[in-house]
Amino acid sequence: MEKAKITLHPDYRIGEISPRLFGAFLEPIGSMVNGSMYNPKHPSADELGLRRDFYEALRVSGLPAVRMPGGNFVSGWQWKDSIGPREARKTHLDMAWFQLIPNDVGHDEYLQWAERAGVEPIYTVNLGTGTLQDAADCVEYTNYPGGTWWSDLRRRNGHEAPYGVKTWCLGNEMDGPWQIASREKDPRGYGVLAHETSKAMKWVDPTIETIACVSSSPFLNHYPEWDREVLEECYSAVDYISLHHYHSAPPDLPRALLAGCQAFEDYIRTEIALCDFIRTKLRTKKTMMLALDEYGSMFRPRGEAHLGLAGRQNAEMFGVFDPRRTYVRHDPDDWSTRRMPPSDHEMLQALGMASTMLVMLRHADRLKIGCATGGLGALCRTDREHVWKGASHYPFTQMIRWARGESLQCEVRCARYDVPGYAIDDMNQYGGFTGVPVVQAGAALDEAAEALNVFVVCGDAGESQPLELDVRGFEDWRLEEHVEMFAEDPHAANTWEHPDAILPRRNPDTRLDKGIVTAQLHPDSWNVFRLTRKPDQG
Repeated sequence: MEKAKITLHPDYRIGEISPRLFGAFLEPIGSMVNGSMYNPKHPSADELGLRRDFYEALRVSGLPAVRMPGGNFVSGWQWKDSIGPREARKTHLDMAWFQLIPNDVGHDEYLQWAERAGVEPIYTVNLGTGTLQDAADCVEYTNYPGGTWWSDLRRRNGHEAPYGVKTWCLGNEMDGPWQIASREKDPRGYGVLAHETSKAMKWVDPTIETIACVSSSPFLNHYPEWDREVLEECYSAVDYISLHHYHSAPPDLPRALLAGCQAFEDYIRTEIALCDFIRTKLRTKKTMMLALDEYGSMFRPRGEAHLGLAGRQNAEMFGVFDPRRTYVRHDPDDWSTRRMPPSDHEMLQALGMASTMLVMLRHADRLKIGCATGGLGALCRTDREHVWKGASHYPFTQMIRWARGESLQCEVRCARYDVPGYAIDDMNQYGGFTGVPVVQAGAALDEAAEALNVFVVCGDAGESQPLELDVRGFEDWRLEEHVEMFAEDPHAANTWEHPDAILPRRNPDTRLDKGIVTAQLHPDSWNVFRLTRKPDQG
């Protein structure tokens, strides 16, 4: 077995790691809001009907931020109909997900849930059917202290102090043909709308920052030209661009899941290059930052696909005109209408999320916000009655707690593999991946805590992988521990009845000698090497 080698040095730094890099995304689809977040009949429900067991588990996890309340949903959501007494709120059709939305969970409940979960809300305004005035009013209601109609209404509705929401998304996936009031055919129109809306929102509260949409998928055929046209109109008025990407792998090609690191690398690098091109073209010194505020890696079965379509789709192809579609009301206490996520290959799914997080860590100089779709469920799995920790909980929380300070470059030498091309559906088509590293890594140097944490994914499904970690640049440091997680049984999964099927543990055999850490990495494993500076002997 070829030995893998990772080399680190304290002089080779990428950039400061944002505390919001490892957040989550929340949208009222299925049971995430109506069931997991909100169920007034649950034994742990508080006075708002919010499940204490769920938000307290998230608080303990240290989750820093959540993007809310959507998602495709938000492009048709009217926030003003979701405030005040519940009995007076309006029920609407959710055209995005074919649900009835009674607004039991409204604007205030989302933000008060965030307070109770200890997370920073990253709020998405409706720029589909919504207007600039709606967005400005929302900021006024949410953040202005008092003395105006909207701010005083918030106070009458029971929240005296401003919520102080700092970061606002200017719409959702505005180029997607599936989006309500899509700007797919009018990128400059959206760019102007984002520019003017951001200005108005900042005039209401000059302390906020805003995020503009760029292409919602690198699979769309107008990517990245749509992005360029948008940014030329709004670059000066916004603070981030919103990236979305979902990587899919068929279950019969499991190595393709971890190969998704290359797709995320290409996507992020392209957007950085595009932003820097616009910066030069506009003759500005402003550097645009990135928010990967929807992402995921998942197994999906191969479906019917018309090869070569390559993103050339219209709304018809997303089933939005299907006469068989009906609207569903999701009772938060009745889970019979939900599809539970598959738990098979849970360890590999945890590694897929962790692999993407390592890509994000390696771009910490420009990528400042990350929101994992499914991140809430990854941190805290739920059913109608219970909460528990799935396998993904552990790498997620370890990244939250230990990936702090500055990101360091990791020079990785290891075996590589290729993945042939495949198609999941008309949109998700891959030309194949070449030279995928068996070992993927990221590192964080926290000088304040005198800690170095090196995160490693081993994607070898066969034998154990010998590893040499060269940290000779860190003189007088010691190895605190090597934490590893793997599953002997690829079908193992944590459940409420058996929550310890997959757990992290310390590897007692890993050694540090003369600046070289030697270890054996288990197949398909997650690893964290934790080093600290030796105390001064003087």
